[in-house]
Amino acid sequence: MKKYISYLMTALIAAVSFSCDFNDSPSLEEGQARVNFYLVDAPGDFDEVWVEVLALRVKAGEIDLADEEDGDDESAWEEIPYENGSQMINLLDLTGNNSQLLGDANLEAGSIQQLRLILGENNYVVKDGEEFPLKTPSAQQSGLKIKLYEEIEAGNSYDLVIDFDVAKSIVVAGNSGNVILKPVLRAYMQETAGIMGQVLPLEAQPISVSTTVDGEVVTTFTDTDGNFKIQGLEPGTYSLLITPEEGYVPVTIDGVVVEEGEITQVDAVTLEEQQ
Repeated sequence: MKKYISYLMTALIAAVSFSCDFNDSPSLEEGQARVNFYLVDAPGDFDEVWVEVLALRVKAGEIDLADEEDGDDESAWEEIPYENGSQMINLLDLTGNNSQLLGDANLEAGSIQQLRLILGENNYVVKDGEEFPLKTPSAQQSGLKIKLYEEIEAGNSYDLVIDFDVAKSIVVAGNSGNVILKPVLRAYMQETAGIMGQVLPLEAQPISVSTTVDGEVVTTFTDTDGNFKIQGLEPGTYSLLITPEEGYVPVTIDGVVVEEGEITQVDAVTLEEQQ
């Protein structure tokens, strides 16, 4: 059996669709499923972050979960060239609910266990109007790896989100001053739960919004309208830390309850100016 999967790329967070209606997807055949892949990003302290996206590689099917090695079996991988627009993408344009389709493919039913985002060499960041090359370690030439385990069933439609945390992924080397990409990525089905809201005033942008997931801090930023969304959360109770630019007072929101498959809308927050 195979599954049909579409890949999307965003830079903050995206949404997932799930459908069992073959009439809505005339290209599907029995034993196939549709999956949309999104890349989402939490921006860092840069004006622009440009990456050259070449392709996405996917490892899926009936895979032995006990095998922790990547393996050299190329037949287990499906490569989807990125052909839906300019290969140069500013990740900071993908905040809020913005997204960019990467492509689509038929995948073996079973599970998705690993993704590799293939970048070209024309990557750079812009800070205060100055452009700096973004160096990619040689070990990443085979692609930026994201390990996961998501089951996909024939006849269904899914969206899968790749969360590219720019704030954690880009570092400046102390002595050389080189800007280096050390990718921090996670992936999840967009049908998972999350938190969304708005932070004002707009003059305080950009504002980081973070929470802790399995001991790891997950961070996103508000868009130009002050909106934010954090997805890929398990049901539970979370605290949000809202950290604005200098001149405004940080805020913590405790007791945010997230239910399975639901996006919790928190009340808009208006930050106070520092005295």
